[in-house]
Amino acid sequence: MVSSLRLPALTSLISPSFTRRSTVSLRRRLHLRPPLAAGFSAQSAASSPAETEDRVDSKKSGRVQDRGSTDRVITPRSQDFNAWYLDVIANAELADYGPVRGTMVIRPYGYAMWEAIQDYLNVKFKETGHSNMYFPQFIPYSFIEKEASHVEGFSPELALVTIGGGKELEEKLVVRPTSETIVNHMFTQWIHSYRDLPLMINQWANVTRWEMRTKPFVRTLEFLWQEGHTAHATLEEAEKEALQMIDVYTKFAYEQAAIPVIAGRKSKVETFAGADKTYTIEAMMGDRKALQAGTSHNLGQNFSRAFGTQFTDENGLRQHVWQTSWAISTRFVGGIIMTHGDDAGLMLPPRIAPIQGINESDAYLDFLILRAKMLVSIEVVIVPIWKKVDEKTGVLDAASSVAETLKNAGLKVKLDDTDQRTPGWKFNFWEMKGVPLRIEIGPRDVSSGSVVISRRDIPGKQGKVFGISMEPSILEAYVKDRLDEIQSSLLQRAISFRDRCSSDRSNGSCLLHGCILVSIALGSFNFLESFTEFFELNRIHMLLCTLDFFALSNASWILCSNIVDVSSYEELKEAISLGKWARGPWSASDADELRIKEETGATIRCFPFEQPQGTKACLMTGKPAEEVAIFAKSY
Repeated sequence: MVSSLRLPALTSLISPSFTRRSTVSLRRRLHLRPPLAAGFSAQSAASSPAETEDRVDSKKSGRVQDRGSTDRVITPRSQDFNAWYLDVIANAELADYGPVRGTMVIRPYGYAMWEAIQDYLNVKFKETGHSNMYFPQFIPYSFIEKEASHVEGFSPELALVTIGGGKELEEKLVVRPTSETIVNHMFTQWIHSYRDLPLMINQWANVTRWEMRTKPFVRTLEFLWQEGHTAHATLEEAEKEALQMIDVYTKFAYEQAAIPVIAGRKSKVETFAGADKTYTIEAMMGDRKALQAGTSHNLGQNFSRAFGTQFTDENGLRQHVWQTSWAISTRFVGGIIMTHGDDAGLMLPPRIAPIQGINESDAYLDFLILRAKMLVSIEVVIVPIWKKVDEKTGVLDAASSVAETLKNAGLKVKLDDTDQRTPGWKFNFWEMKGVPLRIEIGPRDVSSGSVVISRRDIPGKQGKVFGISMEPSILEAYVKDRLDEIQSSLLQRAISFRDRCSSDRSNGSCLLHGCILVSIALGSFNFLESFTEFFELNRIHMLLCTLDFFALSNASWILCSNIVDVSSYEELKEAISLGKWARGPWSASDADELRIKEETGATIRCFPFEQPQGTKACLMTGKPAEEVAIFAKSY
């Protein structure tokens, strides 16, 4: 495990004479430029010709006309992350507030993201032997009461029905918060012998939990999810199942959503009500809060004993079944927004609606491809550009041909040929929607038989490449390669933010800035100049941190990652106060864990599966600890 570098406090190294004038002088020495997008080569920038006159004119007119015709304003992420998040949801038309407080209406574009998640996971569930079915939404309250810890955990969130058909019900009904109880009621009727096991099912459904503090997609009164339920003959089989499903979620997060999650086991305090063990995937959002993105529970025999769910084993003995449940919900849509979005809006990983690598029948594959093409989420948008009437037909014909080529290649393409909006407005609109690639076609492009392609993940001219041939084989290969690059780039960017960056990427802070400040403190200006020359040659912008680093008490927090290794409670509190995740050895009591939650607002997110070797000392008690835990504030 890499430990944080400990240095004297900056305030003790920097003399009072280090004034604002010194900072200005330093800026002059660094020859600061406007920022360039990371990952874009100098060669590409140098080889890109100046934009054509028709393209520049259309962008100018778009800015002038469209600002007056729309109210699409996004609060900067660094200014107010929560306001930014809500602005993106509204402006990208993902969801809207429902008439009942705490509910939301998922709009077509947001629902398409959920359908993309469904399409991928449905295939994986069937590959692992599960079948889809559906259970009623209303559950007798007596079912909830059968499992003591379950009712205790869910009571504050239950929505109850007491009147039906104008009459008071004999027994109040619970609006489904989760389905373990009703599933066990039915399993008891379906399972009789070891030959009936394993029984493995999944349902796509809505659930209701009466949340007091809500946030669209992340925490709402009603939300959509899938919940899997399985019954097994042995504990070992149930444990294998629970781990298998958290692995399915982990692969989805990394390979499809481009979200680097940390998989691990929940603490006893954070374990699902009624489970023996809960496994989780935890993701770091753009504001460094943790998001529990998916869970898998080993329920042991807790529910089977409560409901009498038994089977006759091979020796003729009656045994209680061993069970699991696992779920992922529409909060994953919120996770995609908060992980990848920027000040321009949503940023979608190209594979969020996967249609490749499916090992199913040809008929099912054809269905998925057709459905993926109908999804509102789009991999490529084509924007035709013309100024004169006699240019319109040629440009639209070329754009239609390009769209057909890419659709035939299995890509999800939108040809935005409406003439009610300017090209500049369309550029901004589809950037807001997070479409990975934009293809621009103007009259000069038609004449040259080429197109201009812009990447959503690299803003401005740096992400724009000119002169890509319209020849189908060349264009298809180029677009697919760029989509793969974007997918990889988004994942690597999220990993870098979590593991190496010291604060929100939108405010310009990074490891380099820590080096600059430490160099200033030590008077190592030759060292500083060498860094400046290196980064100038590589055309990477250096921006002094907008955070007031001089107010920090310890330079180690500048140099470390957003996950900080701690060895004491004081270090944990300092890390949490700076908005970071804290990782440290833990063997303390549940009471100690609750104390940390009360005093810092942080909880144990998980004990990661990947653990460092060797004996450690608990950060709270100093006693031997076999595992490290990750603490963070969360949604």
